[in-house]
Amino acid sequence: MNMKIRNVSRLTTVLVTTIFLSIFTPHSNGADSSIPQPRQILSGWIPYYSVKTVLPFVKKIPVAGRSESATAAICDASQYGVAENESLTASYLFTNSDLIKEVNPFWFALKSATSIRNEYVSGNPSWPMATTVCLMKRAGVAVVPTITDGTAKLVLSGLLANPSTRAQVVESIATLVNTNNFDGIDLDFEGFAFVDGNKTWAKTAPFWVAFVKELSTKLRSNGKVLSVTTPVLFDPTQKSKGYTVYAWAAIANDIDRLRIMTYDYSIARPGPIGPLEWTERSVKYAVSIMASSKVFVGLPGYGRDWITKIVGSCPTSAPVGTKTGAKAATFKMNYASSKALIDKATPIFDTKTAEATYSYTQIYNGENTKGLSTSCTVSRTAWFQNSQSYAIRAALVEKYKLGGVALWTLGMEDVSATQAIRSAAMSFAPEKIASKISVDKNEILYGQQFILSGAINGENKVGKSGVPVIIEHRKSDQQPWRKLTDVVTSVDGTFSLPLTFASLTYLQARTEGTWEISASISNQSFVQVRPRLSHTAPAVIVMGKDNLIFGTVFPRKTGVTVQLQKWSQEKWQNVSVVLSTDSQGNFELSLAESKRGVFSYRILYFLEGETIENKSNEFSIVVR
Repeated sequence: MNMKIRNVSRLTTVLVTTIFLSIFTPHSNGADSSIPQPRQILSGWIPYYSVKTVLPFVKKIPVAGRSESATAAICDASQYGVAENESLTASYLFTNSDLIKEVNPFWFALKSATSIRNEYVSGNPSWPMATTVCLMKRAGVAVVPTITDGTAKLVLSGLLANPSTRAQVVESIATLVNTNNFDGIDLDFEGFAFVDGNKTWAKTAPFWVAFVKELSTKLRSNGKVLSVTTPVLFDPTQKSKGYTVYAWAAIANDIDRLRIMTYDYSIARPGPIGPLEWTERSVKYAVSIMASSKVFVGLPGYGRDWITKIVGSCPTSAPVGTKTGAKAATFKMNYASSKALIDKATPIFDTKTAEATYSYTQIYNGENTKGLSTSCTVSRTAWFQNSQSYAIRAALVEKYKLGGVALWTLGMEDVSATQAIRSAAMSFAPEKIASKISVDKNEILYGQQFILSGAINGENKVGKSGVPVIIEHRKSDQQPWRKLTDVVTSVDGTFSLPLTFASLTYLQARTEGTWEISASISNQSFVQVRPRLSHTAPAVIVMGKDNLIFGTVFPRKTGVTVQLQKWSQEKWQNVSVVLSTDSQGNFELSLAESKRGVFSYRILYFLEGETIENKSNEFSIVVR
């Protein structure tokens, strides 16, 4: 059974204050764009039981220009949007924020079709979850929490088998994501694999696939991501197929992340935590059936220590559980070096599995239950991954162009292991690109075209050709950005397209990150759209007779005020009553002249609530 199900309680004391202190650090300024940045390949889980001991320290991190109380109040209020000059991104940063794109808080468990247990709340009653989420978002990372299967054997598979209860599960998870402003959800339903039994997999798999597809549709409609965490699968043509219940090939197009738990290879017996060949074989199968950028390699931040043999009879003073076949002890990777010193052992690096291991003995002397003198010699073997292990697995990211690595859990790894990931991420970092747009007119008449131009430049300031660009728009600062169209840059890295809008519109250009280039977002431009008036007036009229001037205001709106003006005595003077357009935006103005001649006219029009004076083109009428 996987560690995240069986050993959560045992690891409760493992994650201490150092987790968030090693992840969060204050900065007064944002990252210098001139400094080379690594590829953002690091992600990982943050269990609910570590929050209580670490976030009080995070809360005390000062924000430039703000008191501690003012900073806390912003996150306590759960206000995710702040003015540009009040951005906290520069102050609450992960130490490795340049490596981390998102985190997976390990907080939720599905209890029924309509019930999700919030383990964060029970574990942190005095620290609001919204505050924690706020702090993480201000740190510049996406928050994609993990939800586990908190039901009994075969219960979840039964819920998914019924279309009605399956829809309820989908709705419950989508509501959780949207209500808490999460960026998505990570499904870690390990009960299928480790509780239900492999004889149920063939029956469960199609219902699991249907559930993933329905949840994906629901989440993606709101711009949320769907992540799936599962044990290993292998090419079905091979002898070892892995945990087939998760049907990767069938859900490949419906998920945005696949986090492979390439650990817990050895549990009952001594051996590697996640041997390299086993890990890479699962990764190779994953990238053969889905976009490699979706795939993340799971890295264990822990090791295991097994009893392999006991010679003699151990005294009652020996540690509880000192017996052959006992469950392996678990230790954090960042404790491995100290543990080896205590055990008086020198770890060796096993190149085949790409893991560290050592064996040692412990001697216990004392009395048995009858008070007689006794002793025993306990032989033990430990396995764990170290910085070299992480470096080799991080190299798989480049080899297969993966999305990155996922740590169980963030903070358990040794500092040198994090540095190994950083070094790898720097060695294959994408080229940083810059996007810029402009418009040839900031104000147009309704129906008039304007030209949106842009340029995508690389690090050497040379234009990048053939880059797909997403043009986005919105009507106000309060609305989300929406996709307008796609363009591709020309040979010199530029693009240009004509556009027409009916009202004030803001524009920006965005490029998706690829293996070769980074993602980018351009500056914003705007276009103000003024109403347009068309009219029909007689070229010649008879003095003293009434004449009609017809017109329409676009966009067609009722209640637009219109008035006819005449150029007379070196100024424009009103010559008609004020009228309003009808429901189609149409109007009729009456004109009668008492003198012969050629006169110039124009029409004024005002939209409701506006004080801006809109004027038609001038036109002339001959009066006979």
